[in-house]
Amino acid sequence: MLPQQKGRQSLFAEVKSSFRADVLEGLAGKPRTIPARWLYDRRGSELFEAITALPEYYPTRTERAILQNAVGDIAALTGRNRVIVEFGSGSSAKTPILLSEVCPAAYVPIDISAEFLMESVAALSAAFPALPIFPIESDFTERLGLPEAIDGMARLGFFPGSTIGNLVVADAVDLLRAMAATLGVGSMLLIGIDRIKDRNILLPAYDDAQGVTAAFNLNLLHRINRELSGTVPLDAFSHVVRWNEVETRIEMHLMASRDVHFSVDGRPFSMASGETIHTENSFKYELQGAQVLLRAGGWSPIADWTDRDGSFSLMLAKMGASTSATSNVNRRAMLRVMESDSGRGGGASMTAALVAPSRDAQTTEKSCVGTMRN
Repeated sequence: MLPQQKGRQSLFAEVKSSFRADVLEGLAGKPRTIPARWLYDRRGSELFEAITALPEYYPTRTERAILQNAVGDIAALTGRNRVIVEFGSGSSAKTPILLSEVCPAAYVPIDISAEFLMESVAALSAAFPALPIFPIESDFTERLGLPEAIDGMARLGFFPGSTIGNLVVADAVDLLRAMAATLGVGSMLLIGIDRIKDRNILLPAYDDAQGVTAAFNLNLLHRINRELSGTVPLDAFSHVVRWNEVETRIEMHLMASRDVHFSVDGRPFSMASGETIHTENSFKYELQGAQVLLRAGGWSPIADWTDRDGSFSLMLAKMGASTSATSNVNRRAMLRVMESDSGRGGGASMTAALVAPSRDAQTTEKSCVGTMRN
């Protein structure tokens, strides 16, 4: 057996062990809850990609439009030749927009779904043939070792999709700190964070008319039955979505429609009709709250871009404490943020720190290693 195959088998065993522990602990708890990361097996990842194309699901198209409009400014602020490290890369659907503009030295996608990861890498390798790509199949919620080939290179973390919203605040802070530890000193982070908005927009985004999100949620039970020898009666559960006004979060649940008895990995469980398994949170933030979250996680916000309605934020942050010059920029940006929030009805299209780019950042060379093949 090749070393790489041994490594993959070891990782699979580790993931399965963590999955089993989280499911057994979550089903035994009150209330019952299972971490959202386990929604993303191969089938779950495919269903989520289908969700991103739904008319009700605004985050993906909104963030993509923001990124397309802001990527030139982002490149000026980050500079050239950083390694882009994408956390939870999935299909890397938005990544080409960033790669085409920032001229990265390399790209490191990290995802827990191996098949999905390899397919995405193949597509990006074809589109960017000169770009070194180092995929990592792993759970990114803890500090990771990055490839030796990028040692000493400046890094830009990329965490789109408001995935940070899946975590309660304490866990989100821990994740941001783990990302800082993974990326290293001098790194930057480009992160998508969803904003608080009307529940009539939020609820359909997580409970679409076609039932794709329901299938995505229910797929977790299929996975439990398949991977953990479960006997969960699939027809006894339905997809339920709630807006928690106090916590400013969307909640996804699986609700039992009748009294049920089942086993997982040989352990028996019972649930009463109407009882739920809490499977996902999606926290929504005001801009000031998002900035506080980043600072708590060890990042200093530099710039923020949003859409005309202020419904989603794409934020750029620098690791650790700011220099005095950058602090002045941050204060100016904060003033504009506060002014934008106070006049929210008008919907400013962008709030960003204005930093003069270096000569290298101003000049886009045709020989950029990240140039996309037409």
